[in-house]
Amino acid sequence: MIKKIVLLILGILVLGGVFLIFYKDADRNVIKDPIPSAQVYPSSPLPKVSPSLSILPTTNYSLPSELNLAVPFTVQAPNANWDEIHQEFCEEASVLMAASYIKGWTIDTPEIADQKMFEIKFFEEKKFGYYKDTTAEETAVILREFYGIERVEVVYEPAETYIKKALSGKKIVLVPAAGRQLGNPYFRQPGPLYHMLVIKGYTKEGNFITNDPGTRHGADFIYTPDVIMNANHDWNNGDVNNGMKVIIVVG
Repeated sequence: MIKKIVLLILGILVLGGVFLIFYKDADRNVIKDPIPSAQVYPSSPLPKVSPSLSILPTTNYSLPSELNLAVPFTVQAPNANWDEIHQEFCEEASVLMAASYIKGWTIDTPEIADQKMFEIKFFEEKKFGYYKDTTAEETAVILREFYGIERVEVVYEPAETYIKKALSGKKIVLVPAAGRQLGNPYFRQPGPLYHMLVIKGYTKEGNFITNDPGTRHGADFIYTPDVIMNANHDWNNGDVNNGMKVIIVVG
């Protein structure tokens, strides 16, 4: 009996060591740029971003050197329950974070986050007949119709500069993506086929600051622009790697 207990303890210690090694390795692969102070959404709505960016200066316009918008964060599985439903909640989590930023809400507890995402799920099922894998256009419908946010634009073939100019206008950007191309070391491997995240700013080094709901480490998670732009693809009926380049600009 004592031998079995000793073996059990040794097994737990070995597993714990493997777990720590995994997270140390993951941490080594994470970009750790300094994060600027967060900015809240302005009380007076700014002009709407058009696909041509005509509302922003096209000459003599310099972007802020760094920017970070105060977007509340939630992981898509707030209670660490990665069941089949929560594995599909990246769009719902991204929508909730976007709406919370625009409306000045906080996401105070995992229970509130979970409840809000299920409310979005019920809306999707009523509106679309399903909740899994909503496209950029469908995600925009949720923001407009469920949350009543008028300033929502779906923009195809966006450039990196476009995204940064939108952010400088205090707007946030939702990005559908081929999840496995993101290379996030905290994802359950091999990572999601289709994913969605929120871009909320950028660092002095030029990297994007995101709220990535696919991991509990996703608040202020930094991706390089190349990774985001390459991974950016719409659902495309499951052929995500060949989906259109598209973003959703909110605010």
